[in-house]
Amino acid sequence: MSVIRRPAFMAAVATTLLAVLLLGFVTNIAIALLGSSGVIGKLLGVLVLVIPAIAIWYLVHEWRLGITVQRMSTRLESEDRLPRHDGARTAAGRLTEEAALDVYEVARRGVEIAPEDWAAWFHLAFAYDEVKEKAEARKALRHAAALFRAQR
Repeated sequence: MSVIRRPAFMAAVATTLLAVLLLGFVTNIAIALLGSSGVIGKLLGVLVLVIPAIAIWYLVHEWRLGITVQRMSTRLESEDRLPRHDGARTAAGRLTEEAALDVYEVARRGVEIAPEDWAAWFHLAFAYDEVKEKAEARKALRHAAALFRAQR
């Protein structure tokens, strides 16, 4: 069982390609504005160039996170330590609210015991996901990735 599956990877590649295509169009507009004779046109060209710069930074940042998460997942899978959330489930297959809270509490205690352990933060991220705290899950996953990279 791998955390990131091929369809998710293909979707990320397709989305990235579409974003790069859009960035190409925006960059082309910025270059046209920079080539204009007026000061306002040139200023707008510079301002429009900021959009692709931010988007490229974001894409690189997200791909780096995704690759690191896959490495963490592969390592945990090889050690048979991937998050496995047992407990009562709804008809849709998700953990019940009570079971999800139990999973969260166990993961939270794991981080309290070992705050510098990337695996504990990885588990906490997936526990946050179970309690539908997507923003906190993302923060915990980013922190796990930072700890994982620092360990190398």
